[in-house]
Amino acid sequence: MSFMVFIAIVAVVGISYCEGNSGVSCFESEKRALLNFKRDIIDPSNRLSSWSENGGDCCKWLGVYCNNPTGHVYKLDLRPPATPPVYASDAEFGVYWRSMLRGKINPSLMSLNHLVHLDLSHNNFGRTLIPGFLGSMESLTYLDLSGANFGGAIPHQLGNLYKLQHLDLGDNSNQLFEAKNLQWLSGFSSLEFLDLSEVDLSKATDWLEVTNRLPSLKELHLSACFLDNDPSSIMVNYSSLCILDLSNNFLSPPVPAWIFSLGSLVSIDLSGNAFEGVIPSSFQNISSLKFLDLSSNSFNSSLPVWLFSLKHLEFLSLRGNFLQGKIPDSSGNLSSIRTLDLSGNLLEGPLPISLENLFTLGKLDLSNNNLNQEISEILKVLFRCCADELESMNLANSNLSGHLTDQLGQFKKLSYISLSQNSISGFIPISIGNLSSLQYLDVSDNHLDGNLPQNLENPMNLEYVNIAYNLLEGVVSEGFFSNLKRLRVFRASQNKLKFEPNSNWIPPFECQTIELSYWFLGPKFPTWIQFQKDLSTLDISSAGISDVVPSWFWNFTSKMVSLNISHNQLEGEIPFLPVHKLADLRSNRFSGPLPRILPDMATLFFTNNSFSGSLSSFLCDYRLGKPKLFLLQLESNLLSGEIPDCWKQWQGIRVLNMANNNLTGRIPDSLGYLGFMFLNLRNNKLSGEPPLTLADNSQLFMLDIGENQFTGNIPKWIGKSLPNLVILSLRSNSFNGHIPDELCELSSLQILDLGVNNLSGEIPKCFKNLTAMATKPNGTDDVIDYFVEGEFIRNELLVMKGRVREYSTILSLVTTMDLSSNNLIGNIPKEVTNLESLQSLNLSGNSLGGNIPDHLGSLKMLESLDVSRNHLSGSIPESLSNLNFLSHLNLSYNDLKGRIPSSTQLQSFDEYSYIGNQLCGPPINESCGIKGGTPPPNHGKEESEGWVEKHMIYFSVVMGFLVGFWGVVAPLLFSKSWALAYYAKVAAIGGKCPSCA
Repeated sequence: MSFMVFIAIVAVVGISYCEGNSGVSCFESEKRALLNFKRDIIDPSNRLSSWSENGGDCCKWLGVYCNNPTGHVYKLDLRPPATPPVYASDAEFGVYWRSMLRGKINPSLMSLNHLVHLDLSHNNFGRTLIPGFLGSMESLTYLDLSGANFGGAIPHQLGNLYKLQHLDLGDNSNQLFEAKNLQWLSGFSSLEFLDLSEVDLSKATDWLEVTNRLPSLKELHLSACFLDNDPSSIMVNYSSLCILDLSNNFLSPPVPAWIFSLGSLVSIDLSGNAFEGVIPSSFQNISSLKFLDLSSNSFNSSLPVWLFSLKHLEFLSLRGNFLQGKIPDSSGNLSSIRTLDLSGNLLEGPLPISLENLFTLGKLDLSNNNLNQEISEILKVLFRCCADELESMNLANSNLSGHLTDQLGQFKKLSYISLSQNSISGFIPISIGNLSSLQYLDVSDNHLDGNLPQNLENPMNLEYVNIAYNLLEGVVSEGFFSNLKRLRVFRASQNKLKFEPNSNWIPPFECQTIELSYWFLGPKFPTWIQFQKDLSTLDISSAGISDVVPSWFWNFTSKMVSLNISHNQLEGEIPFLPVHKLADLRSNRFSGPLPRILPDMATLFFTNNSFSGSLSSFLCDYRLGKPKLFLLQLESNLLSGEIPDCWKQWQGIRVLNMANNNLTGRIPDSLGYLGFMFLNLRNNKLSGEPPLTLADNSQLFMLDIGENQFTGNIPKWIGKSLPNLVILSLRSNSFNGHIPDELCELSSLQILDLGVNNLSGEIPKCFKNLTAMATKPNGTDDVIDYFVEGEFIRNELLVMKGRVREYSTILSLVTTMDLSSNNLIGNIPKEVTNLESLQSLNLSGNSLGGNIPDHLGSLKMLESLDVSRNHLSGSIPESLSNLNFLSHLNLSYNDLKGRIPSSTQLQSFDEYSYIGNQLCGPPINESCGIKGGTPPPNHGKEESEGWVEKHMIYFSVVMGFLVGFWGVVAPLLFSKSWALAYYAKVAAIGGKCPSCA
C-alpha cells in the first residue's frame, strides 16, 4: 500500500512539473528578461497581454512554463493557435494571421539560463536572420523555429547547442540556406530529431556524411532542400534512424542502395524526385516499414506483387507515376493499411475482390486511372471491408459508370467523397443525408439527372459541395439547404435547376463560394445573396435574371474576389465595383460611365453592355492606388471620344479589347508602352497611323485594328519588331502602298487579314516564310488559358467561306490569309502553295492575272478559296479536285476557260461559284461537247478543248452570211425588175402597219 502511495506522489509531482505553473513564482530577473523580449515583439492580436509589469507571476503568463521545484522558466512555447480548417471563414483566418508574432528576437532570452525548450514556430519574423546568440543558450534541448519566416544563412553558432535533442528549422519557404557545409551539426551527439526541410542545401554536399554521424538520430527530414545524389562512397549506417524524408529533391535513379540497409526504418518518403523504371524489390527487406511514399516520380512498371507483402504497412502512396496494368489480388494482403493512394497512374480495373480484406482502410484514392467499372460494384467491395472505417474515398476521373446506390449512405465515417469526371448517371441518393460526418462532396462533371433531394433529414457537416456539370433539373426547395448550416462552398453550375425561395428567405449558411451559372434564379434579382457576408466568389451568370441590380449589391461585402453576373439582362449604373480580382459583367444592359475599380482588380469583362461616355474619367482620374489590371475587355459598348493619353499608370495591362465602340482620333503614344500580348481596337473610327511605340510590344500575339480609318503604308516595324504575332488584322482601313516584305518575318502568323484597303503591287513571294501557315497550328491556347482559366479572352471576326464569322474557342486552330478588295496586280505566286496548313485563302476583288497556280491543290487543309473578281485566265487546275475539305469556292468573274475538272468536291458547288467565266461542264449548264477535253494548263496558246465544235460554229456563221447575202441581196443588185418588185412589197407592208410609218 505504501508503495502505491509513493507512486501516486511521484505522478502528482511529475504532472506538476510538466505543467509547470503550480505553486511557484518566477524569478524577477527572468520576468525582466521576458518583458524585454516582448518589447521587441509586434503582437497584433495582443496575445501576450498577460505579459506586463503588473501581470503578477510570470509562470502564469501565456506560453511560459516554470519548473515546479525550482521556479525557473524552463519552457517557452509561443506558437500561434492551431491553423484554421480549409474552409474557415475569412474572420477565422484573420484571427489566425493576427495571432502571429512579428518583430525581432531580443537577446534578453540569454538570461533564461534554465530554458530547455524554445518554440517560436509558425510566427512571422519577416525573413529576418536567425539570431546567432541563440547558440549561447547551451541549456536548450528543444529548438523549433519552423514556419516562422526566417531567412538568410543558418548561423553556425547553433552548433554550440550540444545538448539539443530536437532541432526544427524547416518550412521557412526556401528563405534559409546553408552557405558552406553542415559540419556545425557534427557535435549534436544527443540529437534525435532534425528537420531542415525547405532549407537550400545545394552547397552542403556533405549532408549525407554529416547526418550519418549523428548517433542518436531517429528522424531526418530534408524535404525540398535541392539535394542531388551523393556521389561519395561512404558507408551509411544510421544506427537509430526510424523516419527518413528526402521528398521533393532532385534525386535520380537508382534509389540509393544505402536506404535498403536501414532495417530500423518505419517511414520512408521519397516522393517528388526523379526515380523511374521498376520499383526496387529491396524495399521488402525493410520488414518493419509502416509508411512508404513514392509518389510523384516516374516509376513505370506494373504494381509489384511483393509490395503487398509488407504486412505492417499503414500508409502507401504511389500517386502520380506511370504504373500500369491491373491492381493485383495480393493487394488484399495489406492487413494493416490505413491509407492507400494509387491515384494518377495508368492502372486498369476492375478492382480485385480481395480489397474486401482491407478491414482497417480509412483513406482510399484511386482517382485518375482507368478502372472502367460501375460505381455500385466498387461500393459493394468497400462496404464489405470497411463500411465502419472508411473516411475518405476519391475515385474521380476513373472511367466509372452506373448509378449511385443507397449503400453510399451506410459509410458512417465518410468525411470526403470525390467522384467527379466520370460517367455516373441517375439520381443523387437521398441516403447521402445519413452521412453526418461528410464534409466534402464532389460529384461534378457526371451524367447525374433528376432533382436534388427535397430535404436532407439529418444535420450535416458538409462544408464543400460540387454538383456542377451534370444533367440535374427541377425545382430546388429551401428544405434542401435547411440542414447545411456549415456550408462554405457550393458549386452547382451548368445544370437546369430552378430556385425561387420566398422573398424573406434567409439562408442557414454563410458561404465563401457560390456558383449557380445556368440555374434559373430570375427574373428578379436574388435578394438572399445579401446575407452571405463572407462571400468571396459568386457566379450567377446565365441565370435568367432581368432586373435592376439593387444598390445593396455593390456594398454588401468587401471580400468579393471573383464576381460573374454575365449573360443576364441586368440593368442600372454602377458607381463603384468593389471586386478584388475578377469581374465579369458581359452581355447585360448596364449603362452610364465606366465604374471605378479597386487597384488590385486583375481581370475585367465589360463586353456587350451600354456603357457610354469618355474613357478619361476611368483611366486618367484613377486615385485609389497603383492599378494592377491585367485584362480589360470593353468591346461592344457605346464608348466615345478619343483614347486618352494617360496609360502610363496602367503598366500591368497585357490584354486590351476596345473593339466595336465609337472611339475617334489617333492611338496615343502612351498606349504603346504597355507591353501588350493582345490588342483589339477593331471597328471604331480611329485614324492616322499606328504609333511607332507599338513596336516595343515584342510579346504581342494579336493585333487587330481593322475597320477603322487608318492611313499610310503598312508599317514595316510590324514584321521586324513583333516576332510572336499570331493574328494580324488591318482590314477595312485606307492603308496604301505595297505589302512590305518585312511581314514575311512573322513566322508565327496564323491569321493575316489585309482585306479592303488600297494596297497595290504584287503579292510578296516571301509569304512562303510564314511557317505557321505551312505547319500544324501551334498551341496558342496554352498561352491564352494561362491568362484566364476557362475564359476565352480573345475572338476575331474573319471573312471565311464567303461570310463574316466570329471565332473564339477554336481561334488558335485557324489559319487564314485575306488580301481581298485591294489593287494587287501580277500573278498569284506559286510560293503560296507552300502554305499547306492554310484553311482559307481570299484574294478576291483585285487585279490579279495569269493562271491559277497548278499546285494550289497541295493546300490539303483548305476549306475556303475565293479568287473571284480578278483577271485570272487559263483553266481550272486539275489539282483543285484533291481539296477534300473545301466547302466554299468562288472563282467567279475572271477569264477562266475550259472544262471544270471532275471531282465530287468541285461538282458540289453551284453555278454561282463559276459564273462570269467561259467554263463548261457540271455544275454549270454549258456543255463541253462529246469530244471535248481539258486543255493543258499554264500554256499561252489557244485551248484545244472542243476545238472542232468551236471551228464548226465559226464555219456555220460564215456560210450563213454568204448564203443570206448571195441568196437575197445579190439578186437585187443584179436584177432591176426584182429590185422594184421587192421595194413595192415592202411599201405595201408598211401601209398596213401605221405604227411603222
